[in-house]
Amino acid sequence: MKITHVETHRVRIPAASPPFSWRAGLGGSAPDADGAVLRIGTDEGAEGVALFARPGGAAQLEELVDRVFRDELVGQDPYQREWLWHRIWELDRIEELPLPTLGLIDVALWDLAGRVAGQPVWQLLGGHRRSIPAYASTSTFATTAEFLDVATQCLEAGYAAIKLHAWGDARRDAKLCAALREHVGDDVPLMYDGSAGFDLPDAIRLGRALTDLDYLWYEEPMREFSVTAYGLLARSVGVPLLVAETSDGAHLNAADFINSGAATFGVRASTTLRGGITGAMRIAHLADAYRLRAEVHGSDIPNQHLCMAISNTTYYESLVTSTDVRREACVDSDGLVHAPLAPGIALPAHLEYPAALRHLVATP
Repeated sequence: MKITHVETHRVRIPAASPPFSWRAGLGGSAPDADGAVLRIGTDEGAEGVALFARPGGAAQLEELVDRVFRDELVGQDPYQREWLWHRIWELDRIEELPLPTLGLIDVALWDLAGRVAGQPVWQLLGGHRRSIPAYASTSTFATTAEFLDVATQCLEAGYAAIKLHAWGDARRDAKLCAALREHVGDDVPLMYDGSAGFDLPDAIRLGRALTDLDYLWYEEPMREFSVTAYGLLARSVGVPLLVAETSDGAHLNAADFINSGAATFGVRASTTLRGGITGAMRIAHLADAYRLRAEVHGSDIPNQHLCMAISNTTYYESLVTSTDVRREACVDSDGLVHAPLAPGIALPAHLEYPAALRHLVATP
């Protein structure tokens, strides 16, 4: 079997309704924009797809396919995923590819393999579970009262745990974290994500508050450029750190975070930011060797497959971006996400696709 064509198809990514925001200093939800689907086809009719849903992703992916990816892929064996994955990282040396594009080809090739085998990708990866609890991962709301009301709704909806994205003010966020702990009690797992808003002194201040409040993990309080700074933070606070979500180098960089002693809870794995299915599984196995967690980042179908395949992950991350909580469609009333059953990975059903892609969409 040989790859014969590599295509991009524009797909409209609708704006969030209602729109939402992140911490102070970061942009909020994107307006309507064109994403794209990468489609890889073969001389035997097998095909695989991957969705690039980032704002502005269509133009970015079209340029990369036309200038780089198509020439690299046409004529290759689609089952040589490992070689092709290494080849993309080799190209990155010159291209400095945007981090979310490093795994797109890999996801499409895993999708192709699953469709040919007639199995969902999580089973091709070995399979570990058939369901996993979801945690509610909030956007940033205006007031403590809104956060507490959202937390109540999330628990009533069945979510097993709650993670805060707050304002990026160490003192104010510490007070919010304390209010949330008092509001939900001692038995609800709570996590905090700083969205890289702090320097080391403020990260330590907030981390000590989270330690006293028994938060499960402390995520990305600083930009992930300095592994040394994260090592100093880990030695200064008791709350476990979840690190290496957005750092360049993906699987390679995750090793340095672990070796430095910074990954006291674990490291992030995802298809979007950690090099596709292949990169995420590398990270998961690396973390497992150190008896650490590899927590899957992001709400989408490829990451649902990762959650079912990775033994040392705890939850599925489900975004909650409105004060009127709407449980994500894949999360049931018991707060569980169940393993996808369709072959391959599939495209999400909530978008409008051109006719050429509709047979590749997940059944709602």
